[in-house]
Amino acid sequence: MTNAFFVTGTDTEVGKTVASRAILQAAGSANIKMAGYKPVASDSKKTDEGMRNSDALYIQDASVVELEYDEVNPYTFEAPVSPHIAAEQENRTIEFSVISDGLAALKAKSEAVLVEGAGGWRVPVSRTDYLSSWVKQEKLPVILVVGVKLGCMSHAILTAEAIRNDGLELVGWVANRINPGTENYAEIIRMMEENLGAPKIGEIPYMPGVKKRDLSKYIDLTPLGLK
Repeated sequence: MTNAFFVTGTDTEVGKTVASRAILQAAGSANIKMAGYKPVASDSKKTDEGMRNSDALYIQDASVVELEYDEVNPYTFEAPVSPHIAAEQENRTIEFSVISDGLAALKAKSEAVLVEGAGGWRVPVSRTDYLSSWVKQEKLPVILVVGVKLGCMSHAILTAEAIRNDGLELVGWVANRINPGTENYAEIIRMMEENLGAPKIGEIPYMPGVKKRDLSKYIDLTPLGLK
């Protein structure tokens, strides 16, 4: 049975794509056929090939399995806003059945699928529902990306509680240092190691051009049962 994991973040702009690329790259180094999936993406640009989202392109590039863009990102929106607002502006509806069909197709051609979410855990996809509802429907284990900065401990612990309250397993978390000037970094990491109740599977240091680097060495796939 193909494994699938959902990557969420403590907020938007905390490094979900960075962490997702790192996990995909680690899978590639371990000869695991892992497909990347970014079902919903805002802040996209018109190109000659159609609407393209930069994060989805990074995920497509890092996928161990060769994929077409539309397989990676079925819902691409132009406006840099919450998915439910972007969908309303374009008179479109985000259908869970479409996202599930896309996941099933990727499972059929891979050993594992890494699904990157949008925003934080409760990001709305309509006026009445959230992307987390789809994750619950699919019963996906969750990987939490923590953007290490002031305030991240509360965000991380609250998000972990929400994931578990939804009946899902938090299988691991990744620390992504997004602010090199954050004080008491080691203490922040230690606090989360002691209180998140899940293994830390990666710790990515701050570096320029991080999305274009090979980050596989910063990830341990063992807690995911993949290595």
